[in-house]
Amino acid sequence: MASELRVVVEQGDRLLTPRDRRGARPARCRAVPPAPTLAATRLSEEEPEQPQIGDLDLLFYDGRIDADAEHRKLLDDPYLLVARVGAFPEGPVPLEWLDGTPMVAWPLICDQPFMEQAVACSGARPQIVFRSAVNDTLLSMVRAGLGSALLPWLAILGAGVPSDDRLRIHELRPTLPPREIYLHWQAGRIHSPLAAHAVDIALEVAAELAPPPTTA
Repeated sequence: MASELRVVVEQGDRLLTPRDRRGARPARCRAVPPAPTLAATRLSEEEPEQPQIGDLDLLFYDGRIDADAEHRKLLDDPYLLVARVGAFPEGPVPLEWLDGTPMVAWPLICDQPFMEQAVACSGARPQIVFRSAVNDTLLSMVRAGLGSALLPWLAILGAGVPSDDRLRIHELRPTLPPREIYLHWQAGRIHSPLAAHAVDIALEVAAELAPPPTTA
């Protein structure tokens, strides 16, 4: 597979495993002229208010886009609470405990407004004290004690939080609606062999992602 396709990433990391970025930006995938012995797909990230397929081969986005496009759902990405050790008791955290709690968060783009609305509908009103689109920045604020964070599992996993002994990951009770990751392409378009192979890779990577940890 590696000999047939190389994914070239601009302004980001490996597909579906972001590290220092928020992991929710729409990834725009376009086939580029192949080298003599190696095909390539160019992947870039943007944050448009209204993502559009345009002439792109593929578009990854957290949610369905309002466009004449076909789609394939890749995975549900559950939201979890990341907090400093000792900030909450071990195990799941009731959403009501977040009422008035200092929190750091992503900007109100992509799925973030829907997630925050779901928290509000539960009756909790966290105090958002800082926003950033960069995961490492948010997690640094959590470690420093500025507040906790509600993040999707892909962002948590990509940032290495499960191996950070300064942080704890908590499930939520009740759970929030997950972030949904979709792959889009132009309606009626027949994929080139390269684009079809990229779709297969995306589905394979999504299926092999480690699930979030469970807490008693």
